[in-house]
Parts: sequence; structure tokens; C-alpha cells
Amino acid sequence: KGDVKCIAAKVLLKETASTTSFFLFPFSIRSVMQKYLEERGELTFDKIFHQKIGFLLFKDYCMNEIDEAVPQLKFYEEIKEYEKLDSEEERLSRSRQIYDTYIMKELLSCSHPFSKQAVDHVQTHLSKKQVPASLFQPYIEEICDSLRGKIFHKFMESDKFTRFCQWKNVELNIHLTMNDFSVHRIIGRGGFGEVYGCRKADTGKMYAMKCLDKKRIKMKQGETLALNERIMLSLVSTGVKHEVLFRRKKLHL
Repeated sequence: KGDVKCIAAKVLLKETASTTSFFLFPFSIRSVMQKYLEERGELTFDKIFHQKIGFLLFKDYCMNEIDEAVPQLKFYEEIKEYEKLDSEEERLSRSRQIYDTYIMKELLSCSHPFSKQAVDHVQTHLSKKQVPASLFQPYIEEICDSLRGKIFHKFMESDKFTRFCQWKNVELNIHLTMNDFSVHRIIGRGGFGEVYGCRKADTGKMYAMKCLDKKRIKMKQGETLALNERIMLSLVSTGVKHEVLFRRKKLHL
């Protein structure tokens, strides 16, 4: 019994030709995924900002909602492009362009929001024609520090963060199929289906797989009950990924 774990749903229920279509609302996915990611320390600024989907959604939010962050994000992207350059000649040329556009221009207008230490670091290296990939690292750190506070907290309250949770939900469930399990005997029955004992092929671990008949759910108008059960199961801490699988007539939890 202690070896049997629940596999709970974490993705949208999808429509098929012979079944009813019902969906988990985005904010339900958000609450489930937020709890899941928080428990694993995945909701810090650095974790989200330094992965591609997180950065793109954060940037999209700032471009539409936080005008003050737009120049800093553009500066950040220019620095990241500079860091990818291999030849010293290319870095020298690009570093001067970045300096003129994002540093000197603001210094002349007395609107440069960064520290004197960061300015001095870049000026000293450029005066000696030293252009390591880490030339603008002090600016990277200060840009991140300026974004990780109030701006990041506003992002966490936005629909862009909800979209991030949806993407992470898909990412977590993208590889699992029914072929990953060998299904054994029925260990329980319910109003919408049966619970089977099953074994995961690659690890040999035993799980409980709940198979809901979509036609039966539709006939009994049990969509809300099924979704509520899915949310509750996904909040149970089992130490394993919670997954959902679909077949034409059955939903496997």
C-alpha cells in the first residue's frame, strides 16, 4: 500500500470526437503549478529570468506594462549577443557600439541609472582594448537587481505568469504515454471508472492509475467533480511527477 502512489492530472483535458469537451481553467493550472514549482524552488527571479520561456514572457510583460524596464531589457539582450561573439575583433566593435548607445549617451544626458563602478569597469577595459566576454558583467548584475524586485512581483501577478505556468505544465507532461506502464488488476471502482494497479516500465515502481470513462462522466454531468478531483490529486505530495494520459474514450489519472 505504501508503495502505491497516485498519478494526478496536470494538463488540460482535451476534446475528442466521441467525448465531451471540458477544460481546466487557466487559474486552476496556475495554482497547481505555482505550488509545485514553489516546493522545488523554481519560482525565483533567477530561475525564471534565465530560462528562455520565462525570459520571453517576462520581457513581453514589461514591453506592454512596465515602460521603465524596456531600455534595461534591450541593454541586457545586447550584452548577451555580445557575449556570444567568438572573435576579439567582433567583440571590440560591438562593445564600442554598446558603450556609445547604452552608456555614453545616458552619461551625456545625466540619465545613466547604473553605478560609477560599472562605468569605470567598462571604460578601463575599453581604453586598453581589452574586450573579454565578461566585459559588461557588472551591468548584467545591476540590470537583474533592478528587475528582481517590484517589477518581478508584478509579473508574478500577471496573466503572463499564468502563461508561464501553463508552459511548465506542458513541459512536465510532454513525454509520458500509456506505453510507459504495464497495467495489472483492478484495485477499486468509482462512479466514473476504475482504479488499476500498474507498474512503470523503466523504474518498476507501482502506482495507482485511475481510468475515468468520459462517456460516463458526460452522462452523469460529472465534469466539475472530475476536475475538482484532478486538482485535489495534483496537490497531493507523492514525491513523483503528477501526470495525465488520454485515450479516445478514457482519461487516465
